[in-house]
Amino acid sequence: MRCPRASKLSQRNPPLATSRTAKAKMLKTPLHEAESARSFFLLHKPFLAGHGTASLPVRRRQSFHTKKQKKSSVRFVSRNIIKAEVSSTTSTTEKSIKVKAIVTVQVTVGGFFSNLGLTRGLDDISDLLGKSLLLELVSANLDPKSGREKATVKDYALRLGQEENEVKYESDFVVPPDFGDIGAILVENEHHKEMFIKNIVLDGFPNGTVNVSCDSWVHSKFDNPEKRIFFTNKSYLPSDTPDGLKRMREKELEILRGTGVGERKTFERIYDYDKYNDLGDPDSKEELARPVLGGKEHPYPRRCRTGREPTVKDPLSESRSSSVYVPRDEAFSEVKQLTFSVKALSSVLNALLPSIETALIDSDLGFPYFTAIDSLFNEGANLPKPENLGFFQSILSWLVKLFKDGGDDLFQFETPEMIDRDKFSWFRDEEFSRQTLAGLNPYSIELVTEWPLKSKLDPKIYGPAESAITREVIEQEIKGVMTLDEAIEGKKLFILDYHDLFLPYVYKVREIEGTTLYGSRTLFFLTHDCTLRPLAIELTRPAGNDKPQWRQVFTSNWDATSCWLWRLAKAHVNAHDSGYHQLVIHWLRTHCSCEPYIIAANRQLSAMHPIYRLLLPHFRYTMEINALARESLINGGGIIETSFSPGKYSMELSSVAYDQLWRFDMEALPADLIRRGMAVKDPKAKHGLKLTIADYPFANDGLDLWAAIKQWVSDYVNHYYPEPSLIESDQELQDWWTEVRTKGHEDKKDEPWWPVLKTQADLTHILTTIIWVVSGHHAAVNFGQYIYAGYFPNRPTITRTNMPTEEPSETEFLNFLKKPEFALLKCFPSQIQATKVMAVLEVLSNHSPDEEYIGDAMEPSWAECPIIKAAFERFSGSLKELEGLIDARNADINLKNRFGAGIVPYELLKPVSKPGVTGMGVPNSISI
Repeated sequence: MRCPRASKLSQRNPPLATSRTAKAKMLKTPLHEAESARSFFLLHKPFLAGHGTASLPVRRRQSFHTKKQKKSSVRFVSRNIIKAEVSSTTSTTEKSIKVKAIVTVQVTVGGFFSNLGLTRGLDDISDLLGKSLLLELVSANLDPKSGREKATVKDYALRLGQEENEVKYESDFVVPPDFGDIGAILVENEHHKEMFIKNIVLDGFPNGTVNVSCDSWVHSKFDNPEKRIFFTNKSYLPSDTPDGLKRMREKELEILRGTGVGERKTFERIYDYDKYNDLGDPDSKEELARPVLGGKEHPYPRRCRTGREPTVKDPLSESRSSSVYVPRDEAFSEVKQLTFSVKALSSVLNALLPSIETALIDSDLGFPYFTAIDSLFNEGANLPKPENLGFFQSILSWLVKLFKDGGDDLFQFETPEMIDRDKFSWFRDEEFSRQTLAGLNPYSIELVTEWPLKSKLDPKIYGPAESAITREVIEQEIKGVMTLDEAIEGKKLFILDYHDLFLPYVYKVREIEGTTLYGSRTLFFLTHDCTLRPLAIELTRPAGNDKPQWRQVFTSNWDATSCWLWRLAKAHVNAHDSGYHQLVIHWLRTHCSCEPYIIAANRQLSAMHPIYRLLLPHFRYTMEINALARESLINGGGIIETSFSPGKYSMELSSVAYDQLWRFDMEALPADLIRRGMAVKDPKAKHGLKLTIADYPFANDGLDLWAAIKQWVSDYVNHYYPEPSLIESDQELQDWWTEVRTKGHEDKKDEPWWPVLKTQADLTHILTTIIWVVSGHHAAVNFGQYIYAGYFPNRPTITRTNMPTEEPSETEFLNFLKKPEFALLKCFPSQIQATKVMAVLEVLSNHSPDEEYIGDAMEPSWAECPIIKAAFERFSGSLKELEGLIDARNADINLKNRFGAGIVPYELLKPVSKPGVTGMGVPNSISI
């Protein structure tokens, strides 16, 4: 139920009016004519191919309950489709109700790959003989006499025809008058291949249409004989579940939980937990062995269990495979797959350009001039077919095809908006500072509240705890405006602190060829116009390897040498910020920490539970994109390890951050801002918070979005839970929240800060936090990646050389003095590192054409309830107001962190976007 949303239920086949006599005549087709028809039918492509086909008239099959043969009609329509639709029947007799079911099946984009083989022909025969889908209507009521579930009403669904990307099937039921309300539909797929069912609509009941939203892959009965259960769109708390549905409600959850044993199959929908034990590949290469993340030594959230065999060399690690299991409905839609693949391939093609003849031979080769970097965006090149491409090898054939079909535009990176607006903005201190508030990582800047700055690491191991940034340095840089004490008291001093987290990894990372690392602190001063000015950067190498501690403070002085050292120090800080952003702010705090919420919800909350239906759109595609990340981004030897400063220790470092820093109660935006000193509670201020920096674009827009989400969630929660006792007695809800803490985040299950779940306010806050993280938080730190990091000198992901002042040889320092520009270029990522990252960031910054944005579309189950429908419409309206408010802020000349010459407007939290790399749009979920 996590694939593309169904189209409007009103979009159905138009009434067909042709001769009833013709239909009746066709229904009497002799056997030999039927055989000819079958042979003719098999010569045509079936509906999964996505092409128009001839759907021959078929004999009506009787329902499993006796009923009269109804009169029908057919007509020929465009694209050689013969459609058969029974005229609408709502008539009732004293003994029965005639009900029609229309099943909408999604035509798959890649269906033509399924045309080959015997099973495709067998499925065509099933369609021809009217045995495509077996439907069973389930009563919501028990039999009053026996106290047992009523017998289901069964019928096969017959294929009517195809319109564009949908195929319609029809069933006709005769429902006993005492059957009661429809609570669910059982579906058995008689085909040999899975089928994506969008919805089922039942017409003919006295009380109106019954809608069943499926949006799910239904497995073939030949893969699994278990019938699928689809509940109607009406939501029920466990205590309100109709008696006739209680057993099925629990049975469906048991199926989704699985048994916890065996390797998962692609068609399954089983949700279970496992540690991150599949990042390494020790059987392939010893150097690709990686520690298991999850457990006492390396605390971490849990992922979805796949059940693959352990590796030979490390029984604790899971073997890798060409594809990674996710529950079937968690996978990308084919529109998403196509977009993701094409964007990925075109971007990787771009990455080949500067390195085909050189970088793939010398992977350490850097850019010789800044003009060589510019050429990535404004020049083209031919694509020879190299033999050993490493990173690119598996998709080379696709690359060549895309080159032939796609034209010259595939050979160039798009110029990132930041550089397109101001080519030299990345060089300026003002932009360096501004991006801490309105850039790709607005989550790290903190208020300085104590002096001197001190490390919490053991000084016996890492050297003196007190920072080398002294009072004198700060007051000299403030230039007499105020004293240090006045600056701290006036909340004018801010810091990016990557000292304690990185320092223990400095020597480990330096053992990796072609990279280096420091611990760093960067201080900023808040000016009168709410902009930040950088004051000082401290870079530290701890004591170790028979060397004393080395550290130096750099400032932006006027002389040429100090100026270039300052630029090199900023490059190191930007690399630290890039690594921390990608590993902690982005991956850990959104993708990784949210997967347990999804697993627990599917295991413990029924599909008819109102809270499950509230959360469902916010889970879309997350497990699939996380599986792809484990496959090629965060794995041993993957993009992150080869292109970001922590190298092979990247994921281990994110585990340390999880252990030391991650708290669910601090994931709420207001709590996060307060924790970092960027806001204080103020009942008189908007949203009850006063920002420390008034012009903080991320926080300004984010708090408005947070408030809108909170109001919508509050309206929803209070409708279904008018009394707190209903929350405490809701066993499914309580089991979900318990499992999130004790299984999904098992390594932190005993922490005292987990919110309790007893009242409407508790539930509203928990749900608002989750929805914020998967929507607003993720959008703010993901969809600006290409805009701000596409031109890598602005945000290098790795630094390859030490500072020229760290124990330099005489030759090295003289080279720096002679050509400081070359020293900076040499420090930047190599050509292959830079272009690989640029290619990936272009993909990850891209909105798919089937993206679902927050507040943009109403779920069918919400529309069933007038109160929930009205609440969502208010929510949607508030987000449209937010869009206008963001536009107004970006046009305000007084807001210098989002308005000015060459400045990229802050639009990352504008709710809706068109497809592509746009730097705006807040999807419902972590979908990329």
